[in-house]
Amino acid sequence: MDLDIDRVRETFPALDQGVAYFDGPGGSQVPKQVADAVATTLTSGIANRGSVTAAERRADAVVLGARAAVADLLGADPGGVVFGRSMTQLTYDVSRAVAKEWGTGDEVVVTRLDHDANIRPWVQAAEHAGALVRWADFDRDTAELPVDAVTALLSQRTRLVAVTGASNLLGTRPDLQPIVAAAHDIGALVYVDGVHLTPHAPVDVATMGADFYACSPYKFFGPHLGVLVAEPHLLERLHPDKLLPATDAVPERFETGTLPYELLAGVTAAVDFIAGLASPADGSRRDRVVASMAAVEEYEDRLMGRLASGLKAIEGVTLHGRPDRRTPTLLFSVQGASPGEVHESLATRGVNAPSGSFYALEAARWLGLGAAGAVRAGMAPYTNDDDIDRLLEGVAMVTTR
Repeated sequence: MDLDIDRVRETFPALDQGVAYFDGPGGSQVPKQVADAVATTLTSGIANRGSVTAAERRADAVVLGARAAVADLLGADPGGVVFGRSMTQLTYDVSRAVAKEWGTGDEVVVTRLDHDANIRPWVQAAEHAGALVRWADFDRDTAELPVDAVTALLSQRTRLVAVTGASNLLGTRPDLQPIVAAAHDIGALVYVDGVHLTPHAPVDVATMGADFYACSPYKFFGPHLGVLVAEPHLLERLHPDKLLPATDAVPERFETGTLPYELLAGVTAAVDFIAGLASPADGSRRDRVVASMAAVEEYEDRLMGRLASGLKAIEGVTLHGRPDRRTPTLLFSVQGASPGEVHESLATRGVNAPSGSFYALEAARWLGLGAAGAVRAGMAPYTNDDDIDRLLEGVAMVTTR
């Protein structure tokens, strides 16, 4: 099925401002349905979870509903859905819990393609445990992360592999299944950063085989918080630091403090919104999510092709990387203008395309871009052809000034 782009755009109040938003990789715009769900929950009469009062039952229903929604989005078990302040916070929490089993001589594999949130927590956990960190490099020209760049580093001492589902800087989508299989063959766990993949393609964590998959609802039309999914039996093995009165049940043992019920209601609304993007009303929510995300992927691929061709045709523009499989994300530089200057010039034309390394610091350094990085244009299901034209016109103006 196809996306009805006009219908999709009508649901995003922010688009009324006339801005072309290419900053979705840093956080998408939010549809009205999600904002309404947050507001309704805040004003509905809420309490800590329980079964006595209506307010307690309402809070419990919100939490269970959000776990079920995330499970439908990712093809996961609702009993293994953990919520936290951010993907970064959840990754730190899990890294500390997992590293309790590590010792001197153990090894951890990270990649230079990843966002620092899937690098630094593991590097620091390894340092504290006396474990060795092995670095997988990606191809500087293509931005591809070959499977053997990761698997060649595995040994009988490898305890965990941390790898991105899609690079937030370059859009690269590594081939995860063979990486996961190779890691499992030697008894290692795999932690996948799915923050940038989840908004752009159907995700099936069970098929992927990842032991842990983390993402951020605010990248797929939801509120600002983080999500981690894993099999409940795996979470049972881990013992994070927690308060003594706090429950030891899974997944709650990983959720410190009271959950933000209003934000969880927003997560459910975001998944429901995704399920209705391009799918018929019948069928399970999971089936409708998969159908809608397949349509999103097809639509965004077309836009990315237009934008890539247009940028290549502008003299003085350099595109960084050309991976075969990628999200609709392009990183580029303009000769004679700093990334910050391009960002500012586009902003004056109502085009939001930010610059920097976007916390993918190792990747930016590996490309020779440094902390200044480059300009990133990321598309979303609300991006249209007019937005593409405005971005191309804005970049062309920078090159001719």
